[in-house]
Amino acid sequence: MKRRNVIKSLTMLPFAGSIVAKAATTYTPAVAPPAAKRDLFKELGVTPVINASVTMTFLSGSLMLPEVLEAINSTSHDFANMFELQDKVGAKIAEMLHCEAAMVTSGAACAMLLGTAACITGTDAEKIKMLPNLPGPRAEVIMQKSHRYLFDQAVSTTGAKIIEVDGAAEMAQAINNNTVMALFFNAAEKSSITHEDFLKVAKARNIPTFLDAAADVPPVENLFKFQKMGFDLVTFSGGKMIRGPQSAGLLFGRKDLITAARLNHSPHEAPIGRPMKVNKEEMFGMYAALKSYIERDHKKEWEDWLQRAKQIGGKLEALQTVKTKTVVDPGPANAFPSLFVTWDQSKIKITPKDVQTALKDGTPSIVTNSKGDSLVVGVVLLRPDQIDIVAGKVHSILQKASAV
Repeated sequence: MKRRNVIKSLTMLPFAGSIVAKAATTYTPAVAPPAAKRDLFKELGVTPVINASVTMTFLSGSLMLPEVLEAINSTSHDFANMFELQDKVGAKIAEMLHCEAAMVTSGAACAMLLGTAACITGTDAEKIKMLPNLPGPRAEVIMQKSHRYLFDQAVSTTGAKIIEVDGAAEMAQAINNNTVMALFFNAAEKSSITHEDFLKVAKARNIPTFLDAAADVPPVENLFKFQKMGFDLVTFSGGKMIRGPQSAGLLFGRKDLITAARLNHSPHEAPIGRPMKVNKEEMFGMYAALKSYIERDHKKEWEDWLQRAKQIGGKLEALQTVKTKTVVDPGPANAFPSLFVTWDQSKIKITPKDVQTALKDGTPSIVTNSKGDSLVVGVVLLRPDQIDIVAGKVHSILQKASAV
């Protein structure tokens, strides 16, 4: 994940019923798990990892909150009609997000596929059945050339063809009778079209717009910002900073498009989204996670992250020539603080990349990042009991290298 070395201001942003105990309105950090009778990590030979990086799928996303685990465990003992459950959970999520409709998907990539499918098929049962092998010209999805990325394969999986454009004028010219959707990748490093102009061009030709904002909270306001701008469909990952089940995601926006997306999804038996089913526990868990995230004291959470960085930095700066600074990634993805650590490599004879490798290969395994001459230590995904562990391991590696 690309990170930018930009110091940002360290200030931060300023439904009836519940399936779980009342969600805490203050920040609830992840806690150390209770002692288990059976250690499945050990039994299977899987290495537990301390994530001092960012939310990455290959690192299993983030750690679920206690209220999410409670939601999963408390609903695992009974069956449910999945059509009814998606109806009820979707309605509550839409209420929380102040939008027309919503659904739980198997991650943001699934949401992209279902959103594209919805724009192609609508509620036409025959089209839904035939997708991705519809007769006639291929459906086309507009994207900025600078927004192309690995995950747009979810779009082409529906059979749609991606049309690259550069600038608003070229976008307008590219729209034709085969155009079904326009996709905006919110975390793209460069855009030739602003959000506003993108929406203006698409709406002038009545083309549905989709915004992929998978990793773009915090701030919490982003959950509401883009639909207010006018995007017809928006997706966020559920298993990143919202801290729901890793394989869950959110798709929300226009009611007619969400209805069509659901027809292309499980539990319907034959559509393109059937292999991407979401189980009932994930739906309950995603609801609980979103409710907790929206109600959280985000200012307190931010202050806690800054204190973590200060705590680790204070221990490391006890070593000669070591300097630390808290850096806030400008986002929109991963817009939270991390600790950048530098040292005089003529005195502490090890590079940041070598420290990164030593941490990863150590016990416990700790995943960090490096950027140029800096070791980058993520603090937002650490359990409280892991803060001193990370500080101690980095300190030990640097101290040993200073004695060489």
